[in-house]
Amino acid sequence: MLRHRSYLNLGFGACLSAWLSTAAADAPTVHVYNWYDYIGQTTLADFKRDTGIMPVYDTFDSAEMLEGKLLTGGSGYDVVVASNFSLPTLIQAGVLEPLDPSRLPNFKHMDQDLLAKLAVNDPGNRYAVPYLWGTNGIGYNVDKVRAALGDQAPVNSWDLLFKEENLAKLSQCGVAMLDSPSEVLPIVLHYLGLPPNSTNPDDYKKAEALLLKLRPHIAYFNSSKFISDLANGNICVALGWSGGMLEARTNAEQAANGVKIEYSLPTEGAPVWFDTLVLLKQSPHPDQGLAFIDYLMRPEVIAPISDFLRYPNGNRNATPMVAEATRNDPSVYPPAEAMARLFTLEPLPKKAERVRTRVWSKVKSGQ
Repeated sequence: MLRHRSYLNLGFGACLSAWLSTAAADAPTVHVYNWYDYIGQTTLADFKRDTGIMPVYDTFDSAEMLEGKLLTGGSGYDVVVASNFSLPTLIQAGVLEPLDPSRLPNFKHMDQDLLAKLAVNDPGNRYAVPYLWGTNGIGYNVDKVRAALGDQAPVNSWDLLFKEENLAKLSQCGVAMLDSPSEVLPIVLHYLGLPPNSTNPDDYKKAEALLLKLRPHIAYFNSSKFISDLANGNICVALGWSGGMLEARTNAEQAANGVKIEYSLPTEGAPVWFDTLVLLKQSPHPDQGLAFIDYLMRPEVIAPISDFLRYPNGNRNATPMVAEATRNDPSVYPPAEAMARLFTLEPLPKKAERVRTRVWSKVKSGQ
């Protein structure tokens, strides 16, 4: 499963990683494992300049790749960027080292409300600190949705996607959804008034019934294709990650192709996800690892990362330093009333996960 990444500047990450690896021979090092293209343009070079520690930087492109690397042991990494959804698995496996607050003086800058949401996956906030975060919602082509449903189209509601009469009309211009049962099914459960992290098989039967009714009107399930298709006007609505929708909007603006994309966080509520900084228990360089985590918690360091990647960060004191156009964009930084309606996803017990996987297979096949 590809995660919520912006696919900007693919060559940048590869070139940067190669440069850092060759330059690390004689300096104290910290070994970092992060999603590709998920760091500021000068962050790693600035860290080396400011601390004298050379970051050796590798990248991955799926949560499965990350978990596979860490759960087999002996990865050689110090700091990893892990999604909140992966944290319970990594904590239970004993992969992570508890963070010592006395070694992280910049922890004081963290947003307490976001820490409370993250505590669902990391009780007591013992192992992880927020890096960047985002939401799941609806990206849509303003003109095509208006043409299909009129000026009163419910673009701020999940009704846009989950009411069959709306979806049937939108299918004429194309609708896509993430290929991610762990994200889509909780949204459907929540829409039906059921617990998004339910373990009750009967709840999943209700979600399955709704999605099977909608399935003929969904063009495809894919976790990356929707970005370019939305920007090019090949589809008109997608359920996906905030960052992907904002990338589609930016790409359409840069192409000047007449496509206007907006991102909606439905008023009924939506998932919030976090990418977090964690220290591995088998870290070869724990002191340098803590120094790297603490560095990224500096407001003046994380603010330019948010500007570059168009993802909000978990640092309350960095917000005034983020560019006004970014921090005042509700698609990037949801307003307080929207934040109050966000919910956190949790991994399910294996039995419930098997139920969810079977439901998703039936939905995708339409049978």
